[in-house]
Amino acid sequence: MSIQKLHLYHVNDLHSHLEQWPRIMGFLKNQQQIHEEKDELFLRFDIGDHADRFHPITEGTAGQGNVLLMNEADFLNATIGNNEGITFSKEQLDHLYDEANFQVLVANLKEKNGQLPKWAKPYQIHALQNGLKIGVVGVTAPYIAYYNQLGWKIQDPYEALIESVKQIRNQVDILILLSHLGLEADKQISTEMDDIDIILGAHTHHVLPNGLHANDTSIGQAGKFGVYIGHMELEWNEDLGKIEYIKARCVDLQEYEADMNSEQLLAQLSEQANERLSEVVTELDRPLDLEWFGPSAFTSLLAEAIREWCDSEISMINAGLLLEPLKAGPVTKGDLHRVCPHPINPCKIMLKGEYLKEMIHHAMTKELEHREVKGLGFRGKVMGRMIFDGVEIMGKDMADGEYHVKSISINGQPLDSEKIYAIGAIDMLTFGRLLPSVHYAEEKIFYLPEMLRDVLAWKLKTFER
Repeated sequence: MSIQKLHLYHVNDLHSHLEQWPRIMGFLKNQQQIHEEKDELFLRFDIGDHADRFHPITEGTAGQGNVLLMNEADFLNATIGNNEGITFSKEQLDHLYDEANFQVLVANLKEKNGQLPKWAKPYQIHALQNGLKIGVVGVTAPYIAYYNQLGWKIQDPYEALIESVKQIRNQVDILILLSHLGLEADKQISTEMDDIDIILGAHTHHVLPNGLHANDTSIGQAGKFGVYIGHMELEWNEDLGKIEYIKARCVDLQEYEADMNSEQLLAQLSEQANERLSEVVTELDRPLDLEWFGPSAFTSLLAEAIREWCDSEISMINAGLLLEPLKAGPVTKGDLHRVCPHPINPCKIMLKGEYLKEMIHHAMTKELEHREVKGLGFRGKVMGRMIFDGVEIMGKDMADGEYHVKSISINGQPLDSEKIYAIGAIDMLTFGRLLPSVHYAEEKIFYLPEMLRDVLAWKLKTFER
């Protein structure tokens, strides 16, 4: 009986936590040495959201520094996550993988004319040294409104997957899916599609210590931020033509030494990024102070900028978006990235007055003000006070510790419950988790690819200093 052994290593949702990268490389090099001594084959994959523009290296190199790190890891294939797909402009994404030594796989992303991007394929077949043929398919989460606005056509991932599997299944021994769809979607695929042997997942940041195994499909996902790396060990029975044994694990990387060559590469990339981010945007003759739980000059400026950028009647932003005040003197791109690192875009919400009133009441609660937010693009600590422009709120603090709203005026006029208002805001407020009233919006208009720091740069250039 002939048994072929194969090892799969997968990284997902690093989100540019590059402090972990030298440990990842230390582990991979250690494993490579072990496998080469045993004459065992091993493959490496990235499942998306490797690049996150909160990190200066990613911002300063437009993500291309991340790709150089991925080359260092010798990935065979990668797919894109929403951070690659919708936080970079179309032009930036079109050039993100110019220097990649690996093939990007994403079956459900197309140009507007239906053609594949020049840098991507839906799938790839690999003929390994031991005679095994491995097929790999990639799909990513379909953020339709964002991709459309950026100039892409995003397809339903299930439809794209069915099409790709049909083309590839009979040509390969083992079929692997790189899925940036989330665990529930991966479970659904494993239930509904018999032809996929292995799903390496991402997006929902689950840690699956032993993987999930059902319906002859194994799912692996290794958390977030590079704390873990996923490993699957397979044994292929050549006589029976099937996987006879599979073991999945998540490896805690804290016990592994950092790789010095990787640390040196990071230092070089950091120097390169800092040079690009040193460009001066404007010069302030006075500082912009900041408060998270009260009004301040900096948050008022951002609220005003959002209102102007979105051409809206009013605007609202949470003070926690700004992480530090700005000092008097020159303000660089790096300064704006440091104080506003979030991959968050401005947007306009068209909302009826009765729901706007409900939203404002909710926004003024202490619970929301002090809420620690994870995800939604937010890279800060707490929401902070909701800051409005064009809105006058009258009320008072009561014995329960809450500020009770008594009346609301919009640009000097009492709020009209029947009127549709245009509200300049930020996209993280449109998902409904923080402010449920937004579900009643008549329309949501996203402004892409500009992020909040781009709007700040625009405003500061015209700011009366």
